[in-house]
Amino acid sequence: MKKIIPTLLVLVLLTLSGCSNISNSNQATEQPATSPESTLKKISIMLDWYPNAVHSLIYVAQENGYFAEQGLEVDIQMPAETNDSLKLVAAEKVDLALSYQPQILMARGEGIPVTSIAAIVRHPLNHLMVPAHGTIQSPKDLTGLTVGYSSIPLYEAMVHTMIKHDGGDPDNVKMVDVGYDLIPAIATSNVDAIMGGFINHEQLILTKQDHPVIALDPTDYGVPDYYELVLVTSDQNLRDKKELLAKFITAIADGQQFVQQHPEEALTILFEHEDQTSPLDKDIETKSLQILLPLMDAEEQTFGYQAPESWETVNQWLIKNKLLPDTVKAKDAFINL
Repeated sequence: MKKIIPTLLVLVLLTLSGCSNISNSNQATEQPATSPESTLKKISIMLDWYPNAVHSLIYVAQENGYFAEQGLEVDIQMPAETNDSLKLVAAEKVDLALSYQPQILMARGEGIPVTSIAAIVRHPLNHLMVPAHGTIQSPKDLTGLTVGYSSIPLYEAMVHTMIKHDGGDPDNVKMVDVGYDLIPAIATSNVDAIMGGFINHEQLILTKQDHPVIALDPTDYGVPDYYELVLVTSDQNLRDKKELLAKFITAIADGQQFVQQHPEEALTILFEHEDQTSPLDKDIETKSLQILLPLMDAEEQTFGYQAPESWETVNQWLIKNKLLPDTVKAKDAFINL
């Protein structure tokens, strides 16, 4: 029996193999040898925050098959902390991340090898916010008062620039680090103003909670017009995966075009991917997208285009405010794919 069993197995396997070959030859014209999914190249992106209106273009590109059309299988991840995305892309734990133009320059100043490959939101969302019915009408009125900000030295420099540009005394302003508690800080009058709140989020929430605020655009008061949100990769990934990165940008450009033409449908897709720990408010996200769309429009340029003069201006402002060593070159921090 020990000799019979292997012989039977061989005969059975040969028989099955023959049947399989006949079957495959009959179906050769009907089915491809490999499925389209098996040819997709995997690439990952980490968002800057939980999914919200600004990320609609990414989820639309995934849902509508724009990534697949470019031969990509995209893993969309959410950070545990807002600073995680830049750290993880620099460490090559993810291929792409969403971050902020000044932060990219500051990271390079610390020797972190990251490069911006596309501008997503082309103008600041972060505005200086003051109570709508108070006495503060412009930054200079904050002289002698208190400003709450969210732990980032960049925001402190923005406040000082705005006040000085407006004719006030930035040295006579108390800066209080309130962390992520910007909304309660101003809603309860613990501070006279906040810096770090976005016009498409905190301002909308404060208004809905009956604490309306005036948003003062930093670009009106001496702060350069910077890219609020940029797409970032590591220098190594840029060398190794340049073609895939360019395809990713093509796909989200198609996604953004869909969002512009069909905003309600885009938000429906977004809501299917909301994080349960950070549920979305339909009214807030609808208004947020209305604010975002014109700020994401590259006009006569292709989607994602980055102007060299923008990077140089922001670079010089950061150096002037001692947030960046003068050895950092703006041209090394970005590339247009």
